[in-house]
Amino acid sequence: MEKYFCHATKHLVTCDPAWSELIPRIDPCGLVTKPEREPYEALVRTVAYQQLHVLSAEAILKRFIELFPACAFPSPQQLLAIDDGQLRNSGFSAAKIATIRDIAGKTIEGIVPTRNQALGMSDIELIERLASLRGVGQWTVEMLMIFTLERPDILPVNDFCVRQGWSLLKSLDKQLTPLQMHEIGQHWSPFRTTATWYLWQAVKQAKQQKKEKNAAKKSR
Repeated sequence: MEKYFCHATKHLVTCDPAWSELIPRIDPCGLVTKPEREPYEALVRTVAYQQLHVLSAEAILKRFIELFPACAFPSPQQLLAIDDGQLRNSGFSAAKIATIRDIAGKTIEGIVPTRNQALGMSDIELIERLASLRGVGQWTVEMLMIFTLERPDILPVNDFCVRQGWSLLKSLDKQLTPLQMHEIGQHWSPFRTTATWYLWQAVKQAKQQKKEKNAAKKSR
């Protein structure tokens, strides 16, 4: 993977000099994937992260998995068999409970593909099929493609932090629209997943710097 990321970053630097400032500041690329997970599990996990801070989502998932002590992760049948009250106690909202139940049901029906089936499907095919699920949009499918299917050329333009990261990198006064982000990102192909990760890190680093700056002011 190190060799791959080296090729990816070299390509990005040739696309825009702004990458030359960001990449060395954050290197090495630390994108961590979970290719052993089935799409069903990956989707349920991703739903937990929707519109929540990472630590909050992880706490919810931990409580959720603890509801099923006999296995590493519940099967679709087990998820459907448990009552809503227990799922609410783990931290899932009513909307997210409906979503993960739909994912479980559609997995049993065969609409949610197995990992082997998903590997043979195009990005568009996956988005069209899975975005039909309740509460699952393009962003959720793109997270599946990045973190589970390890696809190298995914740019989630609807992701706020992706667009914010580019705005920070280019010192833009106004965040780009998803369409504008898509057009710019075309130049980063076939390494848009790597670009996505670096843009996420740009936002994360900016938040940390702001936090440290505020802490320094308070200590004076």
